[in-house]
Amino acid sequence: MKRLLLLCTFLLSFIQMRADEGMWLMMLVKRLNGQDLQKKGLKLTAEEIYSVNQSSLKDAIVQFGGGCTAEMVSKEGLLFTNHHCGYGQIAALSTPEKDHLTNGFWAMKKSEELPAKGLSVRFLVRMDDVTQRINSKLNNAMSAKERRDIIEAESKLIQQENSENGKYVVTVRDFYNGNEFYYFVYQDYKDVRLVGTPPNSIGKFGGDTDNWEWPRHTGDFSVFRVYSDANGNPAEYSPNNVPLKPKHHLPVSLKPFKPGDFSMIVGYPGRTNRYMTSYGIDQLVNKDYPAWVEASKTAMDVMKWYMDKDQATKLNYASQYASVANYWKNRAGTIESVNKNGTIQDKQKVEEVYQQWAEKEANRELYGNVLSDMKDYYAQTSARGIERNYAAQMTRNAKYIPYAINLSSMFKSYMAESDAAKKAELKKTIASRISSMYEKFNPALEQQMLKAMVSLYAQKVPAAAYAPSLYTINPALLDDVAKNSIFATEASAMAFLNNPDAEKLSRDALLKIANNYATDSRQAADKYVELDDKFSVSNRLFFDGLRKSHPNKEFYPDANSTMRITFGKISTLPFRDDRNYHGVTNNFYTDLDGTVAKYKKGDEEFDLPQRLIDLNAKRDYGQYADPAGYLPVNFLSDHDITGGNSGSPIMNGNGELIGLAFDGNSEALSGDIVFEEEWQKTINVDARYVLWVIDKFAGAGHLVEEMTIVK
Repeated sequence: MKRLLLLCTFLLSFIQMRADEGMWLMMLVKRLNGQDLQKKGLKLTAEEIYSVNQSSLKDAIVQFGGGCTAEMVSKEGLLFTNHHCGYGQIAALSTPEKDHLTNGFWAMKKSEELPAKGLSVRFLVRMDDVTQRINSKLNNAMSAKERRDIIEAESKLIQQENSENGKYVVTVRDFYNGNEFYYFVYQDYKDVRLVGTPPNSIGKFGGDTDNWEWPRHTGDFSVFRVYSDANGNPAEYSPNNVPLKPKHHLPVSLKPFKPGDFSMIVGYPGRTNRYMTSYGIDQLVNKDYPAWVEASKTAMDVMKWYMDKDQATKLNYASQYASVANYWKNRAGTIESVNKNGTIQDKQKVEEVYQQWAEKEANRELYGNVLSDMKDYYAQTSARGIERNYAAQMTRNAKYIPYAINLSSMFKSYMAESDAAKKAELKKTIASRISSMYEKFNPALEQQMLKAMVSLYAQKVPAAAYAPSLYTINPALLDDVAKNSIFATEASAMAFLNNPDAEKLSRDALLKIANNYATDSRQAADKYVELDDKFSVSNRLFFDGLRKSHPNKEFYPDANSTMRITFGKISTLPFRDDRNYHGVTNNFYTDLDGTVAKYKKGDEEFDLPQRLIDLNAKRDYGQYADPAGYLPVNFLSDHDITGGNSGSPIMNGNGELIGLAFDGNSEALSGDIVFEEEWQKTINVDARYVLWVIDKFAGAGHLVEEMTIVK
């Protein structure tokens, strides 16, 4: 009964929510009866949005590669996602001779589509609420470890009950800071092929300069196709596989829209921390993110120096550089936004109200010390937070450290194997792994990266948290350490595999550095286990108390890479004096004239294909022109999204695709922490521009013919 009352309270607040804030779980759409979204423009029923028993909107949306979103746009398995989501695969399929990243690529028939190695897409089959089931086995007297063990055991049972002997992937996730639990049933398809991509000068137009900024003029899309076996089941790549017949695909709309028109986005937002305390935000923007920004910029500088000198290196490191650069600008912008928007002060006001509630006699025992305990936690772990951010960029970008650890483990297993047949098979596996790891590896770049990142770590990490082993190293010697290592190159690693020597492995200086750092990291983590466990309890109780202390306020779960829907409308931003809008007078869209106006011949960020310029000069827009005569490129909406939503479909009230979400705006880069109602926008690439590039620019009109076009 108590649970039912809680659900009813939540439903009431959900119905009263603002249309633009909140990333809502799909199954909650079933509770939308009585909602005024229909009055705002939603034409679909709850069953048409999310259904387990029949095809629905959810069946057209997939998680793309684990970190983005994509949508099915034809009955032949065709999907759209962002260019920057497909960037790594496009780069991996490129060579200096066939540079698809720079020049674009379009398969004119299915046999020309390129298998994207290692890429998969994930369909949501269903989800359900298991909060009552799991919480009935928990209580507040338990230790954090006891609680984790019970949740893990129950989650394994739920996975077994719903996987159908491995047919489905089942995950159990906690929500609301560990107060509620839901499980998700997925089906993964692993044969995904590149169908088309615009050249980098369209797909990444504006580069780092325009990233997170408005106005934008970026054709941020790419096209892939999902394949299955003859029965529609997931299968590894095979030339005998056939295009998947999805349960649902999105019609693509050519109809114009205007500010105020209803729209919605479905996707897989990665991570938000909307309920983080002021203490956590202070640590984030004044300690953690500055470390991230500095370390990522150091890594970018190393990559850029080598990428500018060699086209093969530029292609091989393009995806890594783009990812680091994206978050470098995001983190720097978040620091600025939090300070400018007074986010910490706003959180402190919320906490004042919370504390007044917590100090009431009925609440004091359980909730009275929660905020003070959280404040103490951040004070005690501040240095560790800084170390984690420098370390994250070091281990991510200085590949020699993880390579040495991973390959040495494989080598030891190989040398320990006594069965001849198993040993031969293991050797093949390791050789394949080495080939994959070093396929697009520049040893000179990696040697410099190791030296630069270890040096920065040693200089900047507080003594209270640093790994001691890194302070005994002379960074000037790291070049020679890497050059002379077993792990220096593919050739040296393969040579060791062909003639393994345990003594030589144990003497390898690079491996010693990597292992010593790993040992230091484990020992440091052990120091914080008790603090982290206490914090997890405080964090859970904080949200529980926050919800109880604000009975009339709606609360939505933080994003955690599960499918969400967000409602909103086409929107505008105020014009800024420091921006050139290239003739646009209604600041919700940009057009191709504005794109061409930004053109700088030969510029890495603002170059354009001559064909695009010529087509625009002729006003050769075909059926994709707006009735006002322009060709739309990008537009704004007020949806609540975050990383992971890249590639998400933005749809009108009929569930028709009108664009692809690809970015946020610099004015609201604090959006992962707090929703800035006045400023937070989503930047989308217009579906009409996507189709124009495919059809008129690339001459791949057969792909448009495959889609369901709504005029």
